[in-house]
Amino acid sequence: MLRDTAEIFDHHPIDADMVAEQARNVLEDITVAGWKVGFLGSAEAVSAVAEILSDYPDVPLVSYLPNLGWLDDDQAQPYLEAFRELILPATEVLVGNHKTLTDFLLPDWDSERPASARELAVAAGERGTRFVLVTGILLPTKGGKGSAGAPEQFIDNVLASPQGALTGEKFEMFETSFVGAGDTLSAALAALLAAGAELQAAVGEALAFMDQTLDSGFRPGMGGVVPDRFFWAMPPAEDGDAPPDGPPEGSTLPDTDTPDTKGKPAPRRVH
Repeated sequence: MLRDTAEIFDHHPIDADMVAEQARNVLEDITVAGWKVGFLGSAEAVSAVAEILSDYPDVPLVSYLPNLGWLDDDQAQPYLEAFRELILPATEVLVGNHKTLTDFLLPDWDSERPASARELAVAAGERGTRFVLVTGILLPTKGGKGSAGAPEQFIDNVLASPQGALTGEKFEMFETSFVGAGDTLSAALAALLAAGAELQAAVGEALAFMDQTLDSGFRPGMGGVVPDRFFWAMPPAEDGDAPPDGPPEGSTLPDTDTPDTKGKPAPRRVH
């Protein structure tokens, strides 16, 4: 993928046979306890990965679906169809932004009311996916004023099954873009499930981890803020130290799509 922190310019998929060969080499060397897939590059690569996943039906799979609006339609449609047919049946938790998942799972949705997390879970469940983690669900504007003086806007992040919502976190919304927040969240969730964590607890911990990576995020160029996944390794700031070159304090956990998010880190949680 050719990109910077502001936009994606182009991508050159890795040969599907090479993807499969590399995966097989690794799998002969280590024991796998969890899977996470994100953007796989091409419909052919999706097929290759799905074939490998089919050999490990008992290993939990977290699938992250980013916004592919930057991809040409003649590439996006075959990719999404392959993802729908081959990856969703193996997926334990599908992670994605509310709009991205609505466009993908409910393309004919024409109601003025946004699709609920449960409705998205029902649509995913029809393809075999057990749960969805829907991020960036806009909630009604509150009457109070945010840090910029505008009415407070909150977003919800909800884990749901076809039977209903299971857990979630609400955060205050601000306008800032992040690069890699969705991959950070889904990778953290996959790692926690691989370590044996119970699903609802894993979702809460993964959201909290992403919150902290965004709080410690930095802007290396002129584009979005990059989450700092190694925030825990940094020494504590001393009194009087200037804050890092990232989003200001008192901000939000955003929707987790690519270029992934709107919001600012260090969310004030609303239960």
